Amino acid sequence: MAVNLGTRGIEAALDLLEYCNHPSGTALSDQRIANGTAEPHDIRMWCLGNEMDGPWQTGYMTADDYGKIAARTAQAMKTADKTLELVVCGSSGSMMPTFGDWERTVLEHAYDHVDYISCHAYYQERGGDLDSYLASSLDMQYFIETVVATADHVGNKLRSSKKIKLSFDEWNIWYLDEHRESDEVNDQWRYAPRQLEDVYSVADAVVLGNLLITLLRNHDRVASASLAQLVNVIAPIMTEPGGDAWRQTTFFPFSVTSRLARGTVLRPRIDVGTYATAVYGDAPLVDAVVTADDEGGAVFLVNRSRTESIEVSIDVTALGAGAIAEATTLWDEDVYARNTLEDQERVGLKPLEGASLADGVLTVTLPPVSWSAIALS
Repeated sequence: MAVNLGTRGIEAALDLLEYCNHPSGTALSDQRIANGTAEPHDIRMWCLGNEMDGPWQTGYMTADDYGKIAARTAQAMKTADKTLELVVCGSSGSMMPTFGDWERTVLEHAYDHVDYISCHAYYQERGGDLDSYLASSLDMQYFIETVVATADHVGNKLRSSKKIKLSFDEWNIWYLDEHRESDEVNDQWRYAPRQLEDVYSVADAVVLGNLLITLLRNHDRVASASLAQLVNVIAPIMTEPGGDAWRQTTFFPFSVTSRLARGTVLRPRIDVGTYATAVYGDAPLVDAVVTADDEGGAVFLVNRSRTESIEVSIDVTALGAGAIAEATTLWDEDVYARNTLEDQERVGLKPLEGASLADGVLTVTLPPVSWSAIALS
């Protein structure tokens, strides 16, 4: 839940907290009960505003002003309930001109009173540059590393033993440039208008799967992450009023990763070649992450090559795995293939042919522009 620190402040934040979480016996908790919800919502995680560095936000602020109000609000909310988890606003993206300075200044005010700092990132293919787009996770990695380094610098400066964690509470594929050029957001008075209904391709799904790999790889500091959004609006699920619902391409890596990724995250070292990108320089052709628990493990991989299948071998002896329980991939000869209302199952998961496990070594051949997942038992 986010409190409004743009046009409101501490009192409104405490009012919302009282309404949502207090059992009964106060004006606002009794109002919640009168509205039909007898039990408290018991919301544990609260955001102190949203994208407060962005000029598109009503009431946006300088880092210094925001840091002060965020710190005071956090103190007040934790006086009411010291067990709350509070998220202070970080930069709205790594492209913001104040990126880095914003985090430093805000945390110098609020470090002792908050638990997380937020990150937001959206990606899209621009100008037909598929090579750079497929390497978008390099920007997310840079974003995470920079925020972590800045937060740790402030913590060290304050001589604090606490580590601020990251809440990547907005991330997705979003063709924002196309929507800015359209007039869909200009008519503000239509009822339930169609907005931001991006139709995602295989390439989009591969990038999204790679972003998931990056979030998992940084789980030691990224303690919370939220895909924005879930249905129709830049979403993995599409619907029609009174009609069908279907899965977009991006549904598949999100669903499978959510199901298979469990336990401890491991960072495999894969010796692969690189390819040139206009935006990120040389990028690895393959990216991967491994998760492991008592039941076995899972390996998630992407192949960024537009033309070549790549064979990859990973020593998984330490996982104690004896068999491949599942091997699946998302790829298509047409990297721009999409699922639509007219063709809802054009793209889906396929068996990852030829995957093998022998003497503790997993060997797979990754199709070009693909995301793959292997479950080990």
